[in-house]
Amino acid sequence: MNKSVKYGVVLVTASSIEEAETIANALVEAKLAACVSIMPIHSIYTWQGQKHKEQEWQLLIKTDLAHFPALEEKIRELHSYEVPEIIALPVVAGSQPYLQWISEQVESTTYTDTVSTV
Repeated sequence: MNKSVKYGVVLVTASSIEEAETIANALVEAKLAACVSIMPIHSIYTWQGQKHKEQEWQLLIKTDLAHFPALEEKIRELHSYEVPEIIALPVVAGSQPYLQWISEQVESTTYTDTVSTV
């Protein structure tokens, strides 16, 4: 059974607080995100055969997933990484007043793509 998902949280990591704030400000100003929370994190990963341990900045982007294509495009335009983390997670339940607030902050869209879960 498919269940249509409207709201989501998009995870993005950035190399610096400046880059994270630049991306966050651009997404909110473009009305692609209602809110972006930024947190310092430590990441351990392998890139091009080498293990890395880095301080990064985690962006937690609250949005209407109908905007994901434009949101991803804007992030790629501003991001310094060759392969940035851009992962959308569905919000399966939430406070109705908060979800309504997200809708009010994110402009209506003309996208016809929908995100579904099985």
